[in-house]
Amino acid sequence: MSDEPGDRYERAPSPPTTTREDISFGRWLGELLLLVAIAFVLAMGIRTFVVQPYIIPTGSMIPTIEIGERVLALKFIYRLEDPQPGDIVVLDDPTGTVPNIIKRVIAVEGQTVDVNDGSVYVDGVALEEPYTYGAVTQPGDVPLPLEVPEDHVWVMGDNRENSYDSRWFGPQPLSALKGKAVYRMWPPSRWEAF
Repeated sequence: MSDEPGDRYERAPSPPTTTREDISFGRWLGELLLLVAIAFVLAMGIRTFVVQPYIIPTGSMIPTIEIGERVLALKFIYRLEDPQPGDIVVLDDPTGTVPNIIKRVIAVEGQTVDVNDGSVYVDGVALEEPYTYGAVTQPGDVPLPLEVPEDHVWVMGDNRENSYDSRWFGPQPLSALKGKAVYRMWPPSRWEAF
């Protein structure tokens, strides 16, 4: 037996060598992936519950909104307040032709809608509508006058000569409303709050 210190003790294996750069890159990559995941979850949450952009598929809201323009709609607003006449709303297409349509609320529950001599009447009063294009030339298939039922709205396009709206498909339930259009975001030359 030798008295040499190295003979009595076995040397522990040396730990693997990692550089500060290896640790920094790994940490950076992990943090980046975490941030991307958080951003994705936030974006999906905002789009699902708060605000969502919509592309306008038809010309029924001309001249207020043109085909292909993009609007932002508040999705939660009708959980806090009731729709009001004049609101521009995004709703499910009752015909299923396109996913969504955009129209203007003309009357709400309890109000009576009628169309006479090219004008829209609510509760017997002709509406002043400087935002419309053309006159109401077709009263549609829904018998008028009509009292809007509870939890429903009567919607029409601003392009009165070319809009498939409540005149044909009737009052729409509040559950069909996806949101209130509050801002035109595209094209930049027509940015505008509604």
